[in-house]
Amino acid sequence: MANIKSAKKYAIISKKRRESNISKKSMIKTFIKKVHKAILIKNKKDALLFFNQLQAILDRYASRGIIHRNKASRNKSKLMVCINKL
Repeated sequence: MANIKSAKKYAIISKKRRESNISKKSMIKTFIKKVHKAILIKNKKDALLFFNQLQAILDRYASRGIIHRNKASRNKSKLMVCINKL
């Protein structure tokens, strides 16, 4: 642990941010699973609904730097290909 007061504060802030980012990344994974599940049961309507929600989340978090913008694009592209095959 740091000895300087400002470094201690920064360590606490970093921990809060890390926990928040982990939570947000977990939410993204959950939405991806929802889209995949809808694709597996051949439900294009639900797949598109979940995909549109996921797309907004991915764009938001990519612009904030929580995930890389290329990862967001890759996820959207792969899921859209699967949805279009239905």
